Amino acid sequence: MKAKKSKSERKEKDTTQALPQIEVPSSLTVKQLADMLQVEPVKVIKQLMRKGIMVGVNQAIDFDTIAAVTTDFGCQAQRKAEPESMVYVGKAKGKKLETRPPVVTVMGHVDHGKTTLLDAIRKTNVTAREVGAITQHIGAYQCILDERKITFLDTPGHEAFTAMRARGARVTDIVVLVVAADDGVMPQTVEAIDHAKAAKVPIIVAINKIDKADANPDLAKQQLADRGLIIEEWGGDIVCVPISAKKKEGISDLLENIFLVADILELKANPKRAAEGAVIEARLDRTKGSLATLLVQNGTLEIGDVIVAGNVWGKIKAMFNEQGEQIRKAEASTPVEVLGLSGVPNSGNIFKVAADEHEAQSIVKRQEATVPQIPLSLTALSRQIDKGQIKELNVVLKTDVYGSIEPVRNSLERLSSKKVAVNIIHAGSGSITESDVLLASASKGIAIGFNSRLSPGAKQLAEAEGVSIRLYDVIYKLIEDMDKALKGMLEPTYVDVIAGRAEVRAVFDGGPRGKVAGVYVRDGRMWRDAQAKILRGTKVLFESRVSSLRRFKEDVTEVSSGFECGVGMENFVDFSVGDIIELYQKQRVD
Repeated sequence: MKAKKSKSERKEKDTTQALPQIEVPSSLTVKQLADMLQVEPVKVIKQLMRKGIMVGVNQAIDFDTIAAVTTDFGCQAQRKAEPESMVYVGKAKGKKLETRPPVVTVMGHVDHGKTTLLDAIRKTNVTAREVGAITQHIGAYQCILDERKITFLDTPGHEAFTAMRARGARVTDIVVLVVAADDGVMPQTVEAIDHAKAAKVPIIVAINKIDKADANPDLAKQQLADRGLIIEEWGGDIVCVPISAKKKEGISDLLENIFLVADILELKANPKRAAEGAVIEARLDRTKGSLATLLVQNGTLEIGDVIVAGNVWGKIKAMFNEQGEQIRKAEASTPVEVLGLSGVPNSGNIFKVAADEHEAQSIVKRQEATVPQIPLSLTALSRQIDKGQIKELNVVLKTDVYGSIEPVRNSLERLSSKKVAVNIIHAGSGSITESDVLLASASKGIAIGFNSRLSPGAKQLAEAEGVSIRLYDVIYKLIEDMDKALKGMLEPTYVDVIAGRAEVRAVFDGGPRGKVAGVYVRDGRMWRDAQAKILRGTKVLFESRVSSLRRFKEDVTEVSSGFECGVGMENFVDFSVGDIIELYQKQRVD
């Protein structure tokens, strides 16, 4: 027999049902949701902050979060059926979906043959034009093979790949991981694997340089298996193709497998709608002005379209393909260089087509007026875990030496429970670098260092990207904090911050209040009711509260440095000339 619902429960249900409903997709950016609710984005951000969710205006939020915040604005979210695999802004010009070419990013260790592989595919001598035969830029190239197209992104490293993802752009459908048969898995190979896994992108392994005398493909396969990439011939699901980019051997097999994986992914786009995509790179040309390489991800981009990319907008005056030829339009998965933007956008910025120049300027102004992203601390994550808003805590782990990785990793992974899992997305030895910060940012996780330091620039980047970094030198403290965070019990730490120092220069009889000290404020300030310590030499005599504060014969609330005053302390009268009164405040450290 079902228990009867209370009157308050029935009333709450009736109130919820009475709210007007709005149809929303499974994912929206904060800006898109604000537009649907017809409110300023800052109001949505504030409501999310009250729920312990720290996001920026261009960050995507899932349906559950959308549903939670829409009720605060007097409406109820209802999930809308979405025929397309991605959510796009702008008015569609049609609803017919068509197969689009796959976008492939080539990654791997330096000098393992990434650019030589692309050179073999494109049959152009790109390597000879680059300093030291190492890729110095982000390039995007589209190739036609057996009447089918593939778009290749040649990145100078996984940092660029993750930097774009950290800014909201998921540009890659497939990652081709190049591993040299003579070198095997190297440090940058490991980082590339972790970055690709964190992005949840299918990986195809190309074991290069099989023509070399010291090639050992089986060793490379074993090292990949140790990193969780089990190839198909060993019973796994990772496609592995042996190649020689230099001799152009195995290239056709690699391309066939790329098409096979693309067919499984069923990549679709709508060519009849307004274009949207991502900025791959941008630069300022002395004669042409701002030039941006864009990857169209949906719709069709045409000459004359007005686009917005980050805080930059402009009307497209000209478009060029990778051969430098002018083109009139670009469909999904096509990389183009465009001319006509008002400035240089950031790599990874999402671009979209606006109705006209006035709307483009309005979008930019609204974005500039929004609240910047607030760092997501471990305490804030703990609150979200406690509320059931997070099911997985992503961690980038760095230790002082390689031997420390496994013990710390195992200790952290053992903390996983049915409520939330600890996911070590990358582990390595050495300092926490900017690349680690970008990976944590893109994965909405944190970075943890055990006996590890921050490299120059990592701290500033963490503050800019809103990434929490925790440094430990005692393993039990690291495990204790993480355990509390996962249980939703982590409380913030408070430290004493010195706010004022005064030297006792005389002692007076204060009547009924006892003795008072005549002091000179050397640093900071003195104020009534402040917490204070009385120091004699290096020894703390007493901790108390400032009960009275006088200048000449007047009671005052505060005295600044450089002035003298009379100070009375609660429950303390044993002053001596030369004592130091140190005022402090409790400051929260997440």
